[in-house]
Amino acid sequence: MPTYQYECTACHHHFDVFQSMLGQKLKKCPKCGKLKLVRLIGAGTGIIFKGSGFYETDYKKTSPLTSGSGSGTKKSGSKELPSESKTQPTK
Repeated sequence: MPTYQYECTACHHHFDVFQSMLGQKLKKCPKCGKLKLVRLIGAGTGIIFKGSGFYETDYKKTSPLTSGSGSGTKKSGSKELPSESKTQPTK
């Protein structure tokens, strides 16, 4: 949900409101009570990742020394593909 900036044209009170994009625009000034609020067009902010270790805890790769036998990697040439055949074609 974005943060919207509002300003009252009567008393010039300026404030921010955290509200849904689908929510109704505010009309009444909380300071003077008049119906003179205008929603300002702001630059906005980028995506903010909060919390410690966002990358390390979610996407960290394990090192080869600490990984177990089930690492999921295969060595090349360890198995034949099913389409390969050792039998000779018949004449």
